[in-house]
Amino acid sequence: MRRLGDLLTPGQDSPLAAAFIDTIDRIKASRGRVIVTGMGKSGHIARKIAATLASTGQPASYVHPGEASHGDLGMIGREDVVIALSNSGETPELRDIIGYCSRFGIPLIAITSGADSSLAKASDIILLLPPAREACSETRAPTTTTTMSLVLGDALAVTLLRERSFSAEDFQTYHPGGKLGATLRKVSDLMSARSALPLCAPETRMDAVISEITRHGLGCVGIIDEDGLLVGVITDGDIRRHVSSAMLSEPARSVMTKSPITIAPDSLAAEALHILSSKHITALFVCVERKPVGLLHVHDCLDAGVI
Repeated sequence: MRRLGDLLTPGQDSPLAAAFIDTIDRIKASRGRVIVTGMGKSGHIARKIAATLASTGQPASYVHPGEASHGDLGMIGREDVVIALSNSGETPELRDIIGYCSRFGIPLIAITSGADSSLAKASDIILLLPPAREACSETRAPTTTTTMSLVLGDALAVTLLRERSFSAEDFQTYHPGGKLGATLRKVSDLMSARSALPLCAPETRMDAVISEITRHGLGCVGIIDEDGLLVGVITDGDIRRHVSSAMLSEPARSVMTKSPITIAPDSLAAEALHILSSKHITALFVCVERKPVGLLHVHDCLDAGVI
């Protein structure tokens, strides 16, 4: 028995590989959505495929075959592409969708094991699953075939996102919640804005610097020169290391840490948290061409769920 992965290997001369490429081309050429449908266990797989497509930049929806026969056929547009899942290819509930696609010239793509089935014969493209026994030989409950259909759907989604140069930033747009969304958030999403930054000049007396740190409550202050460039940082730790009776009258430049670590606003928050953790610091100034535009505190990352 040949495995599904073997049949989809790039350059492999197989009907499934050719049909897979045709499917990608058909979806890319469409100006509508991908409508995925199936009944029973195939319906659950169809829902997941539609959700994965939608979350990776390809507009997609699931339409229940039974509901389609009672009005939901109106959810299928003339510019859509329909992918229908049925292991046997003879699922009776799919008949109305099949007829609708035929009537209005809507491309129909089948994912099925039934090469000579009604679904296969009515489809424009057949993604024919290779012969395989179900894991449960006693009942032949859908197991192996549904897994192959799921793998095939995921392969379509990944291929489409790569063809369209779908980036991690694009992915985050569709996943703003949860740990995955938090990990993909940018520094600019979490940082304190420029108007709220603790900043002082190099000649500012340390008593004024300490007041600035206390007023903002971020545990640090940025030192900027006359051109607005960040030339140093003073933290609570720097003050403890330099504490003396004369320190309060000293200028900031004598206490500051020169050439501080910074990060760009379009960097991922996860990258910023890694820097904060590895360098054992609590805050990073966010700079554009060495000019501070924000400040990111470790608590900003943790509160947002960045890991």
